Amino acid sequence: MNSNSIFRNKNLYIIFGITLVAIMGVASLTPAFPDIIRYFNISPQQVGGLIVAFTLPGIVLTPFTGMLADRYGRKIILVPSLFLFGIAGFACMFTKDFFWLLVLRFFQGVGASSLSSLNITLVGDLFEGRQRTSVMGYNSSVLSIGTASYPALGGVIAIFGWQYIFALPLLAIPLAFVVMKGLKNPEPSGKMHLKSYFGRVWLTINQRTVWGLLLTNFILFLILYGPYLTYFPLMMEKRLGADSYHIGLMMSLMSVMTAIMSSQLGRLNRLLGHKRQLVIGSLGYFTASILMYFAGSYYMLAAAVLVFGLGHGITIPSIQNMMVGYAAINERAAFMSLNSMVLRGGQTVGPLLVGAVFAFGGLNATFTAGAVMAIVMLVVIAVLVHVKKDDLH
Repeated sequence: MNSNSIFRNKNLYIIFGITLVAIMGVASLTPAFPDIIRYFNISPQQVGGLIVAFTLPGIVLTPFTGMLADRYGRKIILVPSLFLFGIAGFACMFTKDFFWLLVLRFFQGVGASSLSSLNITLVGDLFEGRQRTSVMGYNSSVLSIGTASYPALGGVIAIFGWQYIFALPLLAIPLAFVVMKGLKNPEPSGKMHLKSYFGRVWLTINQRTVWGLLLTNFILFLILYGPYLTYFPLMMEKRLGADSYHIGLMMSLMSVMTAIMSSQLGRLNRLLGHKRQLVIGSLGYFTASILMYFAGSYYMLAAAVLVFGLGHGITIPSIQNMMVGYAAINERAAFMSLNSMVLRGGQTVGPLLVGAVFAFGGLNATFTAGAVMAIVMLVVIAVLVHVKKDDLH
């Protein structure tokens, strides 16, 4: 199947829609963090709670939603998840108390908990081989286009009031109806005994390379949700006096670069192989963190976010593409939910960990922490990730 026939597959666009909703909950909100801090009179560490409350449910719930999706089907989990995401997210628009905003973000996170694993699971269900690699790259590009558009869109909306950003989650509700009626995917058949099911899932997980990929993914999201998404906007406001609009535009530049690199996954995979892509990605995070530490102008910040986007665009789809090929359809959702749980763990711990670094060392220390994390990631890749010769091209 060539690329033209891939784009004739209507399921592909549903996967893209799920991906765009899955990232909406954080990417659209971060440019408004300075405004939210002033509105509620809270500290920079406290505003990170809006990310933590949203990502925390995924750590606990994602494995269960993955198991249920393997036993009862993908739609049974996707449809109510999208409804909950939309309703709880929209309700955030009306709260005047930071505590209740955190509560509603938690319930929105419950709805989001399955989305970032089941969209990748569907790619594995519907596509194979080079076709799967290409689709994974395209989906990561869509993700990056979303993360490019949402900060800019959120920054513009925040000019009128940060509350209005929470109208965006309503888009999940029509998507739920599209999934219900339009998604045509192979569902797992034959419910195996739970002991046998968990045994097969564990055999898939308990491999050196899988552990290496999971740990790499965890560190990646520590960096993304700690130094970058939480403290990069505050750094721009403090050093350059940037408003939410300019913060959103600068963050969008990173995502544009990520989208460009992700769209070339098939070509990069043939030229470099999986492991080299991961090494280059970790070096991108390291270099970007150093540049952010010293950045004092828009030009230097632009260089930093472009390098960050290059690393991100190589690393994310490469990990997803490697992971999804390890599991068969009957345990794929549970396996990918573990990856999503690890991802959520990084999203949750990142703001807390780097918040502690900020409290002790100030703003610059957060970017030093990002550089250290990138070095740790590089070591993990070198030691744990082993790629067969057949996988190099």
